[in-house]
Amino acid sequence: MPGVGQYVRNQQALIALGKVFFWDVQAGSDGKTACASCHFHAGADHRRQNQLAPPHSATTALTSPNRTLTAGEFPFHRAGVVSGPPMVAGSAGVIARRFLNVTPGAADENGADLVASRFNKNGLLTRQVSSRNTPSVINAVFNVRQLWDGRASPVFNGVSELGEADAAAAVQAWRGGRLVREVVRLQNSSLASLAVGPVLNPIEMSYEGRSFGLVGRKLLALRPLGRQRVAVTDSVLGPLANASGNGLVAALSYRALVEAAIDPAYWQAPVSATQNQMEANFSLYWGLAIQAYLSTLVSNDSPLDRSLEGVAGALSPLERQGLQTFGAPNSGSCAGCHAGAEFTAASWTENVRRGGFFRIGVTPIADDRGLGNLPTALASQITRGAASANGMFKTPGLRNVEFTGPFFHDGSQATLEQVLEFYGRNGDFPADGNLGPGMGRIRLSPQERTAVVAFLKALTDDRVRFQRAPFDHPSLCVPVGHEESAAGTLVKDTTDGRFASSALDRWALIPAVGRAGAAAPLQTFDELLRGVGNDGTRANTLTQACVP
Repeated sequence: MPGVGQYVRNQQALIALGKVFFWDVQAGSDGKTACASCHFHAGADHRRQNQLAPPHSATTALTSPNRTLTAGEFPFHRAGVVSGPPMVAGSAGVIARRFLNVTPGAADENGADLVASRFNKNGLLTRQVSSRNTPSVINAVFNVRQLWDGRASPVFNGVSELGEADAAAAVQAWRGGRLVREVVRLQNSSLASLAVGPVLNPIEMSYEGRSFGLVGRKLLALRPLGRQRVAVTDSVLGPLANASGNGLVAALSYRALVEAAIDPAYWQAPVSATQNQMEANFSLYWGLAIQAYLSTLVSNDSPLDRSLEGVAGALSPLERQGLQTFGAPNSGSCAGCHAGAEFTAASWTENVRRGGFFRIGVTPIADDRGLGNLPTALASQITRGAASANGMFKTPGLRNVEFTGPFFHDGSQATLEQVLEFYGRNGDFPADGNLGPGMGRIRLSPQERTAVVAFLKALTDDRVRFQRAPFDHPSLCVPVGHEESAAGTLVKDTTDGRFASSALDRWALIPAVGRAGAAAPLQTFDELLRGVGNDGTRANTLTQACVP
C-alpha cells in the first residue's frame, strides 16, 4: 500500500487496532453488531434463519420474515424456474431505526423504530438483511476491488468506499500549530475502502443518519471489546487481554490504541468546543486499521499448496483428477474465471488480463445489475471496455470454499455439488445476454464432478478449518433469528422501552479462540442445514445460546 507510512506510527499496533475494530459489537448502532457479525465463519456467514431479503433491485415486500432455511429449498432456482424462496440469502444486520443521538458511555445509541420498513411482520420489526450474500474476507487483500459489484475502490480516500469519485473526501492534519484539510489517495487499498462502508450502512450496522464522527465519539468513551471475551492466547490481542473479564486491560482505551497506531499529525490537535480531530478522522483510523488486520488473513497452506511445494501425497488421486478437470478448457474451463493462485481473475495478478467480472446467469439482470449499478465510465474501465456491465459480478476466490456457503451473490446454492450442477445446465437465467464467455462449455460427468468437489475441498487451509492463528478471534454473540411464541408468531422485545415495535432476538455464541484454535473443525453450511456436528464434532454450530 504505497504511501500508507505517512499515516501509520506502528504497524503492529495498527493491526491490533484493526482486529479490535473488526470484532467489537459496540461499533454497531445497537451495540450488538460488528463487522465480524457477517464475517465470523471462515471470513463469511453461514447463518440460516432470518437471512432472506428481496433481490437487490426489487421493491417488493419481504416474504416470510424470520424464515429458517432448509436443505430442501436449495437450490433456489433450476433453469430459471423458482424452486425455493424467491429471495436472496444475505446476512442479518440491524433493525431499521432512525439515529437520534449517542449517550456518553453507552454502546447502544438512541434511535426511533422505522415502522415502515419492509422487514416487518404483523407490526414487529425484524433485523434487516443484506440483498447480497456475504463474501469471505480471507485472502481479500489480493482483490483489486471489493464487494460483488466492485464499488469499494482500490484508492482509499480516508472517508468513503468511492475513492477518487468522492471529491469531497478529506481528513484533518495538525500542521504548524493549526488544522489543515488534507486529501487522502492511498493506492492498492480497497480493503480500507471496503471497511468504511458497512459501519454507516443503515441495513448492516448503523441506524439511519449516523456519521463516522459519532461512531468515534461513542467508541472513544468505551472500553474496547467491552462486551466480549478475548483469549489470553490470542495471536494479536493476547498480551492486551483482560484475563479476568471482558475486553482489554483497563489501561487500553480506544484513544490509547489510536495514539499507538496512527501518526500524531492525525490526532494530536487540542480539543476545542467546536472541533475534535480524533472524531473527525475516525474513518481514516477505521479504514487503515481494518485493512492492516484483514491483510494478515492470508490462507496459503492447503493440501494443494503443499503439493505444489513438492510434498508427496499431499493430494489424493481423486483430488489430482479434480485439479486436471478444473483447468481443462474442453471440459471444465473453471480456471477461466477462477484463475491464478488466488483462484479469482479479480486479483492483482490476474485482473490486468481478465478484469475479473463476468455474467454467469445466476439471477435475472433486472433483479440485480451488479457492476452495472456503478457509473458507466467507471464500469467500462473495470470491465476493459465491455459493451455493458449489466449483470456482471466479481469472481470470488475459492480457497476455503467448503466453508463459505451458501454460494453465489444471491446465496442460492447450498453445496458445491449444486454449484457444479448449475454450471452443467449453463446457468439459470440466460436472457438479455446474461451469459458471458466460457458459459456453456462446462460439461462434466458425475465422476468428474465428484473429483472437482474433492479438489475444491483440497483448497482448505487447516488453520481456517480449526480457527488457528491468524484466524483466531474474540468471542461474538450473533443474532440467529427472532423468538416465536408459535410457528410464524414473533415475540415482542420488551427489554428496551425505546423500541416498542421490535421483535425479540435469539442469540448464538461464537466462542473466543486463541492462536492454537478450536478442537473441532468448522461446520459447513450444508452440515448446518442437516444438523451435522451439533454433537460437538463441529465448531460454530450456532446452537450455544448467549447474551450479547
